[in-house]
Amino acid sequence: MAEVLEQPEGTFVTKEQNVNPWSVSGEVNEDGTVKPIDYSKLVEQFGTKLIDEALLERFERVTGHKPHRFLRRQIVFSHRDLEVILDRFEKKEPFFIYTGRGPSSNIMHIGHMVPFQLTKWLSDVFQVPVIIMLTDDEKYLISDHGRTVNEYEVYAQENAKDIIAVGFDPERTFIFSDFGYMGGDFYRNIARIAKRINRGTADACFGFDSSTNIGKVHFAAVQAASSFAGSFPFMFGPDSNQIPCLIPCAIDQDPYFRLTRDVASQLKYAKPSLIHARFLDALQGPGSKMSASIESSCILARDNPKTIMTKINQYAFSGGRETLEEHREKGGNPDVDVSYQYLRFFLESDEELEQIRQDYKSGKLLTGEIKKKCAGELATFCTSFQERRAKVTDQILEHFMTPRPLLCRGALSNTLLPSVQGKSGASKGPVQDVKDPNSKSQAKKMKKLEEANAKKALKAREKEAKSIATATAGVAALSVAENTAVGEDTVTSTSSLT
Repeated sequence: MAEVLEQPEGTFVTKEQNVNPWSVSGEVNEDGTVKPIDYSKLVEQFGTKLIDEALLERFERVTGHKPHRFLRRQIVFSHRDLEVILDRFEKKEPFFIYTGRGPSSNIMHIGHMVPFQLTKWLSDVFQVPVIIMLTDDEKYLISDHGRTVNEYEVYAQENAKDIIAVGFDPERTFIFSDFGYMGGDFYRNIARIAKRINRGTADACFGFDSSTNIGKVHFAAVQAASSFAGSFPFMFGPDSNQIPCLIPCAIDQDPYFRLTRDVASQLKYAKPSLIHARFLDALQGPGSKMSASIESSCILARDNPKTIMTKINQYAFSGGRETLEEHREKGGNPDVDVSYQYLRFFLESDEELEQIRQDYKSGKLLTGEIKKKCAGELATFCTSFQERRAKVTDQILEHFMTPRPLLCRGALSNTLLPSVQGKSGASKGPVQDVKDPNSKSQAKKMKKLEEANAKKALKAREKEAKSIATATAGVAALSVAENTAVGEDTVTSTSSLT
């Protein structure tokens, strides 16, 4: 009989950190403690590039705006081809921004707000369209048996209202759910992508095995399709897959877009550029990730100030010492202190944040004091969000989720890439790829007519949007009031939203 080796009491099984699109966990030591996520290791593992000072300086020089606090503080720390987007911005060439949300419940927490705060700011800086994908199909595919499609469609609608409340410009933003939108050019791109990803590649990238349902395997093609402008023919036209996008996302989503960029090369489409954000730790501390399904792990966007204070006091992992005397003598550790980390995400002033860091490290600032400061900042954020959310009507939601031309640097997006129509009415590609059968004089007349039609279309859109702008004025005013510094969290937009 083989000898059974018992694990010594008080020891734990060590684990490597694990970061993938469905779960995030830090490395576990022999004593059972969980280490913070090693982001430098992820950069090396995924093959991305760090956002360095030179790139941030170029961003500010090109856009004329000081980088967002997420960029300044290396919360958004990694990228793929951000330079390509800056090149296009300098040349006044079109591009768009794409991000998404997996609606797993009708509740969003403050960690979910991070990519949308950044996306909204980027759209205001660049003045380009935003596409926001609600992956209700994915969440259904990975859910337990017994859950229904309808549940996830309802979650998508509620999450869309939360996202709108961040302050997105209704004339530059299209929000869609996969269940509601998929078809036409979008599905054609899905099919092209799916045909070029074999099972072995998907298994290696995502860790799929024989128990993985085929819907989850196929979803990689669905998420990839939103990276290509041709999937949204109302925006730049059906033959617009050469127009790239910028994808702000958390680093765990990068595997999807590594595959997407490989497929883009095969299809000769523009590769998406990406910027990657760190995770907002769960209240329990480093190496974890907030979950709306575990309320003790997160601050929900709907929480009131009293609930926030209670959660911070009861659950927020502290970097302080065990006794007051020891803390005064040795100081706290802000790198693992959850309250300090939340302030890194939500406190605007760099100078105030640095002062808090130094005071906490020196022992001058106590754990209770930093928790109180954190709870106050989060209460202000959540209260303002809730006021804006209350103003998001079904009419506003319908407008955001209606396919339509979007504004791109002040012009309607569908006027920026003219195309030639064949007898069947199908687009045959950019004008420069087709020989003009008209005389020069006729071509000039046609050009003037196109310009006149574009102006008429813009006026019609402005008139249609007037009622929506009136309805969203309350949302906009609240958003502007809480973020007044140009180049920080708010940049004046064409419709005065945000």
